[in-house]
Amino acid sequence: MTKTLLWLDDWRDPYKNNGEWLMFSPIGRDVDVVWVTNYMEFVDYIMIYGLPDAICFDHDLGSYTETGYDCAKWIVNYCLDNDKSLPKYGMQSANPVGRKNIEGLFLSFDKFKKK
Repeated sequence: MTKTLLWLDDWRDPYKNNGEWLMFSPIGRDVDVVWVTNYMEFVDYIMIYGLPDAICFDHDLGSYTETGYDCAKWIVNYCLDNDKSLPKYGMQSANPVGRKNIEGLFLSFDKFKKK
């Protein structure tokens, strides 16, 4: 069974150049990729299909108000509310501060879940 990677990015095409962006995938390149470009698509996908095997995050989502950090906060709350583990994740974001914020949020979630 092929694993699913949820790719959150407003402009990086995960299929471009033979999938070179998929080097950020924490579960490899041989995956079914679902490309979402904004917060609502991200939330809708998970609400309809459930958690993917992994997620790759971009922080800055173009002209949208919500960022990848907002998506990360949403998924942490979703996992807490539904007693789920966080999917594996990677980040292709070029925003170092946004990237650190997402990583910090997930590290805090992991520490909380281990208690």
